[in-house]
Amino acid sequence: MRHIPVDPPPFFHRGPAPAARLAFFALVSVALLFTDTRYRYLESVRHAVGAVLYPVQRVLELPADAVLYVGSYLASNRALVVENRELKDRLLAQAPAVQSYQNLEQENARLRALIEVGARFAGAATPAEVLYSGRDPFTQKLFVDKGESSGVQAGQAVIDEAGVVGQVTRVFPSMAEVTLVTDKDQAVPVKIERSGLRSVMYGSGGGRLPELRFLSPNAEVRAGDKLVTSGIDGTYPAGLAVAQVVSVERDPGQIFARVLCSPLAGVDRSAEILILGAAAASAPPRPEEAPESDAPRRGRGKRRP
Repeated sequence: MRHIPVDPPPFFHRGPAPAARLAFFALVSVALLFTDTRYRYLESVRHAVGAVLYPVQRVLELPADAVLYVGSYLASNRALVVENRELKDRLLAQAPAVQSYQNLEQENARLRALIEVGARFAGAATPAEVLYSGRDPFTQKLFVDKGESSGVQAGQAVIDEAGVVGQVTRVFPSMAEVTLVTDKDQAVPVKIERSGLRSVMYGSGGGRLPELRFLSPNAEVRAGDKLVTSGIDGTYPAGLAVAQVVSVERDPGQIFARVLCSPLAGVDRSAEILILGAAAASAPPRPEEAPESDAPRRGRGKRRP
């Protein structure tokens, strides 16, 4: 049987040798590098390829960017929750300090004003702190932390930074009782700062405003007038602020006008007060009343014939 040679299919043709291919492509690469470096021929090609591939690059990067964004969002959210909790705890811890700071500011302002008022009565004013108010709801009294041991005496005037608070009515070894100007048994000689008209302000008890009594309907007084101490009683120094006229009712059918006043001092809120000594009053002490037995009798100096 005769053997017929068969040519191998083109699939198995080897072509040029690998070394020849390497040398060819190396020369082409060097030529392209030289041409691009020298004449910039491939710059436009790179830009065109980059523009075409950019959307594809962005699409391929989207999953990774989405994963990074979700991770960053969850981490930042967790950090914000922790920070918010810490800030709330810190705010709760500092709340008492903030409130006390505001109270201290108000207290310092009152004390500075009280010191300025006390400077007018150097050596004749005793600072005191209010301990508590009286138990009787029908009286307007409070107790302070200064008494006989501090030289406090009954009858001394009590003021704060805004005006007259009241008068010392009872003294104990380490505390004193102060009756407020709003008490129904208190009366303060005053004058109207605008007109100089003198009168007496009487307390009306709890829940009611003090009054200027026994003023004629045509008296020179009107709402908004400021009342100051007249100084004629020998207890309160002249010129201390007492109250402000709130309303004036003039009824032709009444003998006297009804004048209501609002105290200027913090009679129901003052925590620090000044107790004025006798030296603070400019007027000399009131002389004692003569006994009835020493009073001259009518007709005693006449002799019978």
